[in-house]
Amino acid sequence: MPKASELKKGMVLEINNNYYSVHSIDVRSPSSRGANTLYKVRFSQLPGGGKYEDTFIGSDILKEVQLERRSCSYLYREDDTFTFMDSEDYNQYLLNSAAIEAQLPYLQDGMENIQAMMIDGEVLTIQMPSSVVLTIAECVPGMQAASATGRTKPAILSNGLEIQVPEYIKEGEKVKINTETGKFMERA
Repeated sequence: MPKASELKKGMVLEINNNYYSVHSIDVRSPSSRGANTLYKVRFSQLPGGGKYEDTFIGSDILKEVQLERRSCSYLYREDDTFTFMDSEDYNQYLLNSAAIEAQLPYLQDGMENIQAMMIDGEVLTIQMPSSVVLTIAECVPGMQAASATGRTKPAILSNGLEIQVPEYIKEGEKVKINTETGKFMERA
């Protein structure tokens, strides 16, 4: 059972007999002596995608849920429903977009190595691979001599997501993106 100070994005907790995935954590350190550090946590309810916020002190103990993880691949989207197939027994899992809202920008047709996170045979959410390869669809031309500097420029990826990339990256190149932070990692 983790303390509030040990929470990480993507952890699944049980609060009031409901399952919640940690969406974001805002740490606030009060200025008065002896005051506890506060952790304002935003959750997404699983399944369903409802929002929930709560504030904890660092020593609060929370109940983490032990999930069964199954390797699966993304098949197709129909309206607001996404279909995934288990890589071992070929069962199909259906999830609505609210349950996988944070992962949607990185989801690509035929994508494999996705982890379905399940409790009692029901899929709550998915966990994406740590990085994905996407194509730069649009970006401004960079300066030729800019390769030694750390400057960045905005670029729009093939899926519509906008990120910051180094100035030497050109339109049409494939780049590796971190799915947890949404930041450029390297050329692919």
